[in-house]
Amino acid sequence: MNDYDALRDYLLRQKQAEFVLSFEQIEEIIGAALPRAANRASWWDSLRSPDIQMPQREACLAAGFKAVRMPDGQSVRFTKMKKDGRR
Repeated sequence: MNDYDALRDYLLRQKQAEFVLSFEQIEEIIGAALPRAANRASWWDSLRSPDIQMPQREACLAAGFKAVRMPDGQSVRFTKMKKDGRR
């Protein structure tokens, strides 16, 4: 089990096609603090550098969501992907 399995499980239970979670809410879900790297938009980008494995990205993709850090720098928009892997 990795640190982001709880996030994957949370996302799998969601019925909304798109929603926003604050960093604080994500930390509650995973039961741990997010790393400082989470402040970088690229850390959340589900579709960037797919050859590099990142556990938070893998959790989102496994649940069928793409993640994008919001401009406020303190929240993330999760968008359900279509079956073909696109938004």
